[in-house]
Amino acid sequence: MPVAVRIPSVLRNLTEGKDVIQVEAANVDQALAAIDQVHPGIKARLCDEAGKLRRFVNVFVGEEDIRFLEGQATALKPGDQVDIVPAIAGGCASTAD
Repeated sequence: MPVAVRIPSVLRNLTEGKDVIQVEAANVDQALAAIDQVHPGIKARLCDEAGKLRRFVNVFVGEEDIRFLEGQATALKPGDQVDIVPAIAGGCASTAD
C-alpha cells in the first residue's frame, strides 16, 4: 500500500493539478524523489542543491513535523499521509512613529 503525499496549491502547476499523489517509498526523501520522477522539477522547488529541504518548506508525516523526527530519513509506513506545507510570510511594515 502506498503513502499519500498532499501537494500544496502553489505547487500543483507541477503536478498537473493533482492535490494528492500516491507513491511507494520507505522514507520522506524517497517519496520526494518518486514524485520528482513523475513530475520533474518539484523536488528542485522543495530542496536545495544538496538535496536538503529548503528552510521555508515544512513536511509532516501524520501530524508530526519531520524536523523533530529523522528529517528526510523519517520512515514511512503503508497508508501514511505526508503533507508538504510551504511557509507563508507577509504583512506590512508598521508606519507608527
